[in-house]
Amino acid sequence: MNKIIIKSIKIILPISIGLILVVYSFSKISINQILFYLQKSNPYWILLGIFFGTLSHISRSYRWNYLLNPLGYKITFLNSFFAVFSAYLINFTVPRAGDVARATIISKYENIPFDKTLGTVIAERIADLICAFSIICLAVFLKKEFIINLISEKFNSMSIFSLFFISSVIILLIIGLNYLFPSLLIKIKLFLKGIFDGVLTITKMKNRWAFIFHTIFIWVMYVLMFYVTSLSMQEISDISFAPILIGFILGMFSIGATNGGIGTYPEAIVIAFSLFSIAEDPSRAFGWIMWSSQTLMIIIFGGISLLLLPVYNNHRNKSITN
Repeated sequence: MNKIIIKSIKIILPISIGLILVVYSFSKISINQILFYLQKSNPYWILLGIFFGTLSHISRSYRWNYLLNPLGYKITFLNSFFAVFSAYLINFTVPRAGDVARATIISKYENIPFDKTLGTVIAERIADLICAFSIICLAVFLKKEFIINLISEKFNSMSIFSLFFISSVIILLIIGLNYLFPSLLIKIKLFLKGIFDGVLTITKMKNRWAFIFHTIFIWVMYVLMFYVTSLSMQEISDISFAPILIGFILGMFSIGATNGGIGTYPEAIVIAFSLFSIAEDPSRAFGWIMWSSQTLMIIIFGGISLLLLPVYNNHRNKSITN
């Protein structure tokens, strides 16, 4: 019964948070205002952003084979492509369920053990985590003085004491949880070991440079996707690269919080851009335009992928038997 409740909470909570934030967002800006900004925007840059987003997913489809090949498996590009886009679409139903779905799809249609496909997906995520961390470091480096000044302005002596108090409580809570639930510490150690093993696997890979190239390419496309879409709106087209990076980072983290980032993504962009005194209305409108354009791409390609997966594989199996 407890497992059913936990699973229900995992499904209901993100949807609820997303819907609450959608209502909040539309209380700050009307749909008509968003459409006004959209009509004023340059569609060329939005379409180019969608193109870069598509390229990143195509590259991800290619990259997967580099992890499966050392295990003795080779998958067709179309199955990999369909699985990747299907996974992104499935993320809109249950957050972070896409990775398991992607592994399941390839396991089913390519006859590869599920633990192998899931293991390669986890290894991919470790590589992505390293790239995400690198982008965060770049953003901090580019705006280190701004961040130091921001901390100085936002945290007076009282808030520093409060921060110290909260940090102490969190540390004591972690120690207490580890004492009461020693398996938690083991899980953390296994997680860190998994990251280390994943990095080690990549360094020993036969086609590691091709894998590294695709990984860098994927994340360059992600950033370009965000950047060129910002050029579509005159109100924010002249902002520097640092706000773009910080907006991209906050937006990236917000996607995993709810189903496909619904509600959270536009508000994350508002928070990021407000640090640089960019007006809320164009920031929020941009967040919705950015989220909607990429969501439309996922719905179209993801929907087509789910429909074509069985058709393509039935035809493929008939060709093999004949």
